[in-house]
Amino acid sequence: MTPEWMTDSPRPFSKVLVANRGEIAVRVLQAARESGLVGVAVYSDADIDSLHVEVADESIHLEGDSLEQTYLNGQAIIEAAEACGAEAIHPGYGFLSERASFASAVEAVGLIWIGPPPEAIETMGDKISARVLMIESEVPVIPGEEIVVKEDSDHLGALATAAARVGYPLLLKASAGGGGKGMRAVIEPRALRTEFEAAAREAAAAFGDGTVYIERLLTRARHVEIQILCDSHGAAVHLNERDCSVQRRYQKVIEEAPSPAVSAETREAMGKAAITAAMSVGYIGAGTVEFLLSSNGEFHFLEMNTRIQVEHPVTEMTTGVDLVHKQFEVAAGLPLGMSQSDVTQNGHAIEARIYAEDPSSGFLPSTGQLVMWRPASGPGIRVDSGVREGDEVTIDFDPMLAKLIVHAPSRQAAIRRLDTALSDFVALGVKTNIDFLRNAISHHAFQSGSVDTDFLDDTPAEDLSGPVPDEGVLVAIAASAQRLGVGRARAGTSDAVDEHTGHPSDPFRTLRRTFP
Repeated sequence: MTPEWMTDSPRPFSKVLVANRGEIAVRVLQAARESGLVGVAVYSDADIDSLHVEVADESIHLEGDSLEQTYLNGQAIIEAAEACGAEAIHPGYGFLSERASFASAVEAVGLIWIGPPPEAIETMGDKISARVLMIESEVPVIPGEEIVVKEDSDHLGALATAAARVGYPLLLKASAGGGGKGMRAVIEPRALRTEFEAAAREAAAAFGDGTVYIERLLTRARHVEIQILCDSHGAAVHLNERDCSVQRRYQKVIEEAPSPAVSAETREAMGKAAITAAMSVGYIGAGTVEFLLSSNGEFHFLEMNTRIQVEHPVTEMTTGVDLVHKQFEVAAGLPLGMSQSDVTQNGHAIEARIYAEDPSSGFLPSTGQLVMWRPASGPGIRVDSGVREGDEVTIDFDPMLAKLIVHAPSRQAAIRRLDTALSDFVALGVKTNIDFLRNAISHHAFQSGSVDTDFLDDTPAEDLSGPVPDEGVLVAIAASAQRLGVGRARAGTSDAVDEHTGHPSDPFRTLRRTFP
């Protein structure tokens, strides 16, 4: 049955298939249930007992042994949607979320695509095309060259000439894809050939396209992104910024909102530029425009992510806007129902990504069974996760176990709350980066809000990693605790009002989440 909020929708739907897995699948499926929609999960053999299957109203098995046969098999996913009677597909992030061809195929069979138009995905997915369009739209971009250098081309002449015009240090970037793949910094000319060939190989392997372009490498810059929402009626708003400067090898580790480096004037200018970028491609739905912010206050367009972001919870925590529900509304053809003046900024939120990895061994992925899993809880704490106790952590998928998000009235209060929550977070059976995260947020550079994108890469890992505990001892302790019944769910909950948030209990929960 179509939910009541969709009564006046020109494109109503009642059942949505989530073409993803892990924590984002859990997040979207729970949002679907809260929105009065039937949520359908898809799963591979490896995910038959996964949490996202458990929380779904229905689930469909994808045949095959590889990602290409399952979660990257667009045709199989469309057939699954048609077989179960789903009218819409939500792609989450990663996998097929930014494949314009998949979005087109979904729409071609009459299903609703919960995402931007395929044309917008295609334009913004090609960083060279996006860069040219931003220049035409007068959105500031990083100085560079839109030269197209193919992996198998006689590249050195044209590349060296372009590099000389841009100047060193420079950055080689894959035209397709993201996530830091196909990116290489070049400090001096003699390294140009080697780094280009490495970037092209990595881009070809990751995205099937070895095309690379160059731009000036901005050192000591901050990575700041703007969350935008657009509907099909021409309305667009931005939901302020997120600071994603704490990253390792171009992969985000800690995100926060608002940014300690962004003034009210810069926020307004950056927000307007983000909306201009989105409108230039006829954007519809939720998306993120990423910028690099120089120490002098100048900002430059980096790229646009045409999907929901991993770090979207920090925006939800500070604005009270449920971004996934807004995606449902926009996909149903409804207006945003909000203007820029309705966007608020309430307190401070920080997200830390908890990975099954070993910081003391070069952040190698860690595998094993989660013999004890006790996520932090309490007022102002939210945990988004796709795992639970007893699950097997393998190398088949991304090693992120959970996102820990905290909210408090001020940045310092949020840092303290995050440190406490990390110290309370118990994950035994695999190595994690929890101690690494605690040391990172206690570092004077983070405490003062002065980090840049080079912070983690320039800080020796051993300086941020705590002592390595004996895993066998921890597992034995966990087993004993289980036998004694330690950590079992407590009966009853407290209705006390939290002095920091003013809300009873925790207003931001992974499951059955609500927003003030």
